[in-house]
Amino acid sequence: MSLQAQPSAERVHIAFFGVRNAGKSSVVNAVTGQDLSVVSDVGGTTTDPVQKSMELLPLGPVVIIDTPGIDDVGALGEQRVLRARKVLRKTDIAVLVVSAETGMQTPDRELIGLFRERELPYVVVFNKIDLAALPDEQAAREPGIFRVSALTGEGIHELKEALGRLAPAAKPQRVLVEDLAKAGDLVILVTPIDTAAPKGRLILPQQMVLRGLLDIGAIPVVCRESEYPEALKSLGKQPRLVITDSQVFKKIDQETPEDIPLTSFSILMARYKGTLQDAVRGARELDHIWDGDVILISEGCTHHRQCDDIGTVKMPAWIRQYTGKQPEFRFTSGGEFPLDLEGIRLIVHCGGCMLNEKEMRSRAKEARAAGVPMTNYGTAIAKIHGILDRSVEPVCL
Repeated sequence: MSLQAQPSAERVHIAFFGVRNAGKSSVVNAVTGQDLSVVSDVGGTTTDPVQKSMELLPLGPVVIIDTPGIDDVGALGEQRVLRARKVLRKTDIAVLVVSAETGMQTPDRELIGLFRERELPYVVVFNKIDLAALPDEQAAREPGIFRVSALTGEGIHELKEALGRLAPAAKPQRVLVEDLAKAGDLVILVTPIDTAAPKGRLILPQQMVLRGLLDIGAIPVVCRESEYPEALKSLGKQPRLVITDSQVFKKIDQETPEDIPLTSFSILMARYKGTLQDAVRGARELDHIWDGDVILISEGCTHHRQCDDIGTVKMPAWIRQYTGKQPEFRFTSGGEFPLDLEGIRLIVHCGGCMLNEKEMRSRAKEARAAGVPMTNYGTAIAKIHGILDRSVEPVCL
């Protein structure tokens, strides 16, 4: 991935919901101008969420998601409905598609309730107006309600314009590292060669931090952990900040003078995603782990597991060593974050660079609602090595 390309997690996620045969996929195709989803007259054609990153004017870079019918039936139907509901976790803007032939149904009203519960910006789209008049013409004139025909294109332009107006509020501006340094400041980035990263590439948080520093005119100095002491010694002035991969936190802490601020890419990502306070509180729960406690380790991506994988190998070993206990570990990756957290004592999540802010906040909110502390790799590793306070101090200024 080039530094100029916008990661999927940073794009506005627009998801289309509705009952079977409301014409969701047809509306998606009309809005995108592409055959993104398979369409037919048979209800339930979309069986799994369909997701695509693209440029959509006037919004710019977005992720469009088409979901299965929320009223699907049977055992497979229940699974499809569950997947559609999981999409809500990462949705920035929701589009409820209703057939003008049938009007609003109970599942549609339930969806609106879910949108409001999650404080999601949403619009209601009555599709198929070429086939039927709306049952309530007055309601169709209310703000946030649109009359369209995916077949003829009527109303599609107005819908796209409305989505464009919702986008800024759905995706507020955030900073990753730009407020922690200024033009001319030296910032050292310690970037071990991650075996899980594609050959020849830095992992995404490292790319994002590097680009952020370049954008403000700071001077990033990038090195591996083995070259860090020499890099620190060779600088003509003291660095404003040192940012390290969490896996070498202990080594870099020992080699960094106390008067130089130190943090990690993972901690910066937690702040960027809005989950840092939860992560710090969750890390302190490592002092209260007992034998048999269930710890869920959750990865946001689905990279190939290495023999020394941080999530499945290193983190469990560090936790056992720190606590002196034998907890039970469970693992999830990608979008497979459980809806039911009963029985879980602690969640240790990755930095979430492949998940958008909405999904990370949703996962943290669900954990709080279930009474389950949730931390992330960087804060947990800092706690284990006794440097939690030092590592979060630079980002709490």
